[in-house]
Amino acid sequence: MCLSCRVSYKQPHDPWRERVCPRCAGALMYAGSAFAAPPKRDRAAWRTLTVLLHAGLGFHKTCCGGPGFRPRSLREVKERLAHARRSGEPAARALARAELP
Repeated sequence: MCLSCRVSYKQPHDPWRERVCPRCAGALMYAGSAFAAPPKRDRAAWRTLTVLLHAGLGFHKTCCGGPGFRPRSLREVKERLAHARRSGEPAARALARAELP
């Protein structure tokens, strides 16, 4: 997927091969096999997605189903990042929390 172009491409994942975006020639990111791209016009969803991927959270299938909870709005992202700053919890763990304490 290319975050700057807001497009996603389904390709086999090969960690040893760097793929480039056909539109901007930037590096494509692997989001995981359970990833479903938001509509291109939904800028807030793409910003939320950018924060999640840069924090190291992907959308990988597990033995029990999907990737687990992922924030769907910028408000949820901001709440979880504020909690991480206050509590000292790693950002990736706070972003994956379904409920905040």
